Order: sequence, then structure tokens, then C-alpha cells
Amino acid sequence: MTKDDFLDGQVLLIDKPLGWSSFQAVNSLKWKIRKKFQLKKIKIGHAGTLDPLATGLLLICTGKATKTINELQGQEKEYTGTITLGGTTPSYDLETEINEKYPMDHITNEMIHSTTTQFIGDIEQIPPVFSALKKDGKRLYEYAREGKEVEIKKRKVTITEFEITSISLPMVQFRVVCSKGTYIRSLAHDFGKALQSGAHLSSLKRTKIGDYNVNKAITPEEFGNLLQIDS
Repeated sequence: MTKDDFLDGQVLLIDKPLGWSSFQAVNSLKWKIRKKFQLKKIKIGHAGTLDPLATGLLLICTGKATKTINELQGQEKEYTGTITLGGTTPSYDLETEINEKYPMDHITNEMIHSTTTQFIGDIEQIPPVFSALKKDGKRLYEYAREGKEVEIKKRKVTITEFEITSISLPMVQFRVVCSKGTYIRSLAHDFGKALQSGAHLSSLKRTKIGDYNVNKAITPEEFGNLLQIDS
């Protein structure tokens, strides 16, 4: 790819590594592109944040393609991952430690499969308190880390598919197809409640955004290597 390609606009399919924030991934590519083409600045941004503990597809737009970010963010998304039953965490994932344990003896495989139907269609979710959503100009996770309680409004989301792909208690593997704004962490938390137990999200990978598939994505490191090859 040439300098003009990036300036005219590219939608780059990046496989975000575990532990990286979406911001770090964008900055990594921005630095590589600027260094390669000796650019003082370049427009660049991502379409849809992934938590540091999530991996998978991150669409990074450059140049004129940054104008399509809102459209890309609005597209349907697919995720795969693991829900661990029997315990909840304040963040609904592994960012925080288990704070409460619950019984699981009553849970059967049939119950796990049938409970997914409660979450298919238009549902209401409460976003996790450990999230980047803003309330009164401050991110929710900032309140959470200060130990302050805040009222979080429910939001409507759509889940088109919720499939259990494997069960090895306490771990349940799943695949979800959902609308913009869906919190898979909240889904995991609510799924545990629906099973009259507790649950948290222990792994997550975004596999699709619209027609874009993680199978065609590359890591930030591989992107850097490609730029070197082009030189």
C-alpha cells in the first residue's frame, strides 16, 4: 500500500491482541504509517471499541474512510467466547476478582441451552459499571474505581442469535450475533441470573462486523511487517 492509499482511505481489518486497548491498537498503526511515509499526521480511528480482555476484529479506518466509522459501528456483530458459571465479578469479566459464589448443582445442559431463548430478540440490558460509557461527563469505570455507586439506565439491544457451542461446567462456550451497543459482559451476568446462579465472562473474541470477518484480519505486528515488505 502507498501513502495515497492510506490518505484516500482504508478500512484495515486488525486482530486485536489480548491485553491491548482499542486505543493502543490504533496508535500502533498510526505510528507505523507515519514512520513509513514520513507523515506529520494522518486521520485514523476505529469502528467499535473492544475491551482489553477481548480479542478479535477491530476495524481501523484511515484518511477519508474515517467518515464511514459511524456506519460501520452500526452494523451487526458476531462474538464467540466463554461464560464461567458459579461466580460473579463487579466488572462482569476477569478485570476484577470473583466477589460472590453461587450453587450450580441444579444446572443441567438442557437448562443451559433452553435459557438462551430468553435473550433472543429485543431485550433490555444494564451496561456494566466498569464500562467507558459516560455519565455527567465522567466514564462509569471511573466512578466504579472510586467506589461510588451510580444509577445506570437500561438500554435496548437486539440479539439475533445466541448459541451454546460447548459445555464443560463451569465453562460454557457460546456464539452471539447482536446489535450495536450490546454488552456481552452484561449478557453473561444476566445469563447466570436466569440460571438461578451467577456468571461472568471469562473470554471474548469478536469474529464479525457486518460482512467483515476476523479470518481476514492481521495483527498490528503483521501490519508493521507488511509495511516493511512494501518498502
